[in-house]
Amino acid sequence: MAKNATLANFDDLAADTTSSRIVVLVSGGPLAEIIVNGLSARLGELTVIREALETKSAVIARRARLLGWPQALGQTAFGLAQRLLFPGEVRTREIWCRYGLNATPDRSLTVYDVPSVNSEACRGLLRQLKPDVVAVYGTRILKPATLAAVDAPFINYHAGINPKYRGQHPGYWALASGDPENAGVTIHLVDQGVDTGSVLYQTPVSFTNADTIATYQHVQAAHALPLFAQALDDALCGRLNPKHVDLPSKQWFPPTLWSYVLTGMTRGVW
Repeated sequence: MAKNATLANFDDLAADTTSSRIVVLVSGGPLAEIIVNGLSARLGELTVIREALETKSAVIARRARLLGWPQALGQTAFGLAQRLLFPGEVRTREIWCRYGLNATPDRSLTVYDVPSVNSEACRGLLRQLKPDVVAVYGTRILKPATLAAVDAPFINYHAGINPKYRGQHPGYWALASGDPENAGVTIHLVDQGVDTGSVLYQTPVSFTNADTIATYQHVQAAHALPLFAQALDDALCGRLNPKHVDLPSKQWFPPTLWSYVLTGMTRGVW
């Protein structure tokens, strides 16, 4: 059951909501559905707030501001080539089957659609729902006003080992860096940085030769779900145990097309 929470109709929507112990903030896509379904299967009832995807032009412009136009355009070229030449659809479905991952939207869940997790619509819903814990996966970076909307821990699943592989495609970058022991997953508290919050759980993840950058995160999701659910249950039961991980810290971004091809040809990591 999906509801559209826009500023125009937010008051009506808020009047219909009831409190929810677990709220999940996600963006769209199969991996988000896998995470939501996996958490629901393990923890029971939850409420989903789903933000709209950013436009491609907004993503490119933001990367250009951070990294420069050559890098941003190279990343865009990689994204296009990856979808056309290395889609990974067959291998992805093999992973879903092996690990019992479910990417089909669960129509029984209450889902609120908002423009952004940092919109007033999202913050208002959080205040109305009064969750005991907020799970986060695949969204924009949460702004301080969103984190302050409710007095509850925000817990994120990151498909990499923090703090060494923060940011995007961390599993790929660990392999490309010759560091497979630090290809894994992290469940951590959310702070105002990019994957910089205190760690709750981590585990390494191994891949097969059939995996590529298109499938790493599906394997990682299968290993992360039990830990993610455990961390949320810890929060509900008041037993969170955050810890510091003594690793160098670096934020990573998508590869450019030319760096991806070079790494694949020289190191066999695709």
